[in-house]
Amino acid sequence: MHTHKTMKGLAWKGKCSIGWSYGFKIHLVINDKGEIIQWQLTPGNVDDRAPLKDSRFTERLFGKFFADRGYISQDLFDMLFVDDMHLVTKIKWNMKNSLMNLYDKFMLRKRSVIETVNDELKNVCQIEHTRHRSIENFATNLFVGLIAYNLLPKKPSMNIEIVGKSRIIG
Repeated sequence: MHTHKTMKGLAWKGKCSIGWSYGFKIHLVINDKGEIIQWQLTPGNVDDRAPLKDSRFTERLFGKFFADRGYISQDLFDMLFVDDMHLVTKIKWNMKNSLMNLYDKFMLRKRSVIETVNDELKNVCQIEHTRHRSIENFATNLFVGLIAYNLLPKKPSMNIEIVGKSRIIG
C-alpha cells in the first residue's frame, strides 16, 4: 500500500458509507443546536462504533444518540444503556421490526443535521485537506477548523420547540 510519508504509520485506508478512503475519520457528537459536544480523530480503518466504546470519549455524555445504521450493535447498545445513554438507529432491512417511540422516530428524521455539520466543517471551515507537509500542520488545520466552526454565528440546527401539555390543551 502506498502511503504518504508525512502520515506514514498514522493514517490508514478504510471503508465508509461512501467507499474507500485513505486518511483519518472525525467522529462527532452534536446537540440539537448543531454545537459540537465531543469529537475524536481516528485512522481511516477504525470502526465507526469504536469511539462510543471508549469511556474517555463517553464519560461526559448522556441521553439519546441518534445514529445511522452503521452503529447497530446489541453489545454497544447494552454498554451505553448501562451508562444512561440510549442509542437510537433505524433498522436494517433484514432485522425484525420493533415499536419505536414517536419522538425517537421524528428525531431520526432530523439526523441529517450531522451531515450538514460535516459539510460545513469540510467546505466552510476547510478541515479536509490532502497535502499537509507535517503532522503539526495537519493538527493545526484541524483545530483551527473546529474552532472556526464553533465561532460560526449560525450553525445547522434541528429547530425543535418542545410544546408543553398545558399549551396543547389551552
